[in-house]
Amino acid sequence: MAISAFVVKVPAAEALAGDLRRRFDATVALGVPAHITVLVPFMDPAQVTPDVLARAQQALARTASFAFSLGRVERFPETAYLAPEPAAPFIAMTLALVDAFPGFLPYGGEHEGIVPHLSVPHGDARHAEEAAAELQARLTASGPVHATCTQVTLIENTSGRWQDMHVFTLPTATR
Repeated sequence: MAISAFVVKVPAAEALAGDLRRRFDATVALGVPAHITVLVPFMDPAQVTPDVLARAQQALARTASFAFSLGRVERFPETAYLAPEPAAPFIAMTLALVDAFPGFLPYGGEHEGIVPHLSVPHGDARHAEEAAAELQARLTASGPVHATCTQVTLIENTSGRWQDMHVFTLPTATR
């Protein structure tokens, strides 16, 4: 079934985690870049109309662009991930999209709460443990990854590979 997803691409994380993602995350071969998921699953791409895009833009516009860092390795049972700090803007964008599209809950409602994360290995506890140790060593040596979230991308998988469908620009933060 074709779905779409809202993500924040984090190309700055590729130097730190790209080789581990290619080694341990099968979605890389399907075109999924280093990212922090804002909302998945979202609707079938064939149902995404100009009205849907406008509602999504309005929801996402509640969050201004922001800087964040990835300096902490965390774990789910079968996943090692980089935890963004601050996490609050990512959570706010997810909640705004759920408010605009209440039929689409994060991860289909499978989990309690919202935990923003950039997955490195996913699906195997042993690989997650191995990657977590390597990520921690790399962070200790290089320091955190710094990035700025200025846009959210709606990606879709109708072809079997994930591709960009639409890019939403966040408003500029006011000082």
